[in-house]
Amino acid sequence: MSSDPDFTGPKTEELVIAAREAQRERKPSRLNRVGDHLKREWQLYAMLIPTILWLLIFLYKPMYGLQIAFKDYSIFRGVAGSPWIGFEHFDALFNNDQFLRALRNTIIISMYGLLFGFPMPILLALMFNEVLNKVFKNTAQTIVYLPHFISSVIIAGIVITAFSPSAGIVNTILGWFGMDSIYFLTKPEWFRPIFVGTGIWQEAGFQSIVYLAAIAGVSPTLYESAVVDGASRWQMMWKITIPSIMPTIIIMLIIRIGNMLEVSFEMIILLYQPATFETADVVNTFIYRQGIQGGQYDLAAAAGLFNAVVAFVLVMTANTISKRYSRTSLW
Repeated sequence: MSSDPDFTGPKTEELVIAAREAQRERKPSRLNRVGDHLKREWQLYAMLIPTILWLLIFLYKPMYGLQIAFKDYSIFRGVAGSPWIGFEHFDALFNNDQFLRALRNTIIISMYGLLFGFPMPILLALMFNEVLNKVFKNTAQTIVYLPHFISSVIIAGIVITAFSPSAGIVNTILGWFGMDSIYFLTKPEWFRPIFVGTGIWQEAGFQSIVYLAAIAGVSPTLYESAVVDGASRWQMMWKITIPSIMPTIIIMLIIRIGNMLEVSFEMIILLYQPATFETADVVNTFIYRQGIQGGQYDLAAAAGLFNAVVAFVLVMTANTISKRYSRTSLW
């Protein structure tokens, strides 16, 4: 057949090219495919419209005001009429002792929260997974979930009452051991432990739901095989459960790192006072005092923009490191 002139190379190539062109003509263009998809699924996209509008109005539109951070802003001149001054507000921030103190406190409190607060939901989920009595398990879960649904104002009131020097339960217990009462909330050295501990108590139970859901997705056949091999429950937890939920742990860790500078603003406002500014003042409370109370909207905007840029860098860095070494990432 190779010697037959009907099967020469050039003619075969022409046939292949002609077949490809015919197939290309029959295949609809990408624009037509997108149009057909929108016609078929228009109801789903219609349901997205409220969310898209919310994003545009409440998240993207306010970004127009970020230029305040680079202007000598005046509420009478407006954003467009205020003169451009470049990075002067950022220079002022990094020469401001109060801002540097707030930044240091934010990092320290966030590190405490990451060190002590991040593992707690994982430990709770692992413990709940080992409980066999359903009544006890459901009761315990309800108790640890409950603080999440209580208002921050009420939580702060509970903390203030518990650490009261006169009638607080903590000082009452100290009195049983012959110790003097301590006004914990006026002592700078006690603010961070109280704040971090309150956050763990309030959120650890609710955050454990994510890890419980991940544990529920682990194949039961893995545990059955481990039982056949004679593994104990402790060994199954370390060899099966934790490795299986590790991608979820890494994703949650990346998100937590990205929110390191977003310390709970409401709780700090409710608990701190001038006596504890030394260890309690954070970037968000600094922005609140400078922007809302002091009327320095441009300086507060610069602090907020710095906060957002650092958070973005942290998320990108954590995601890149995780993707390189664990092959698990947000994107």
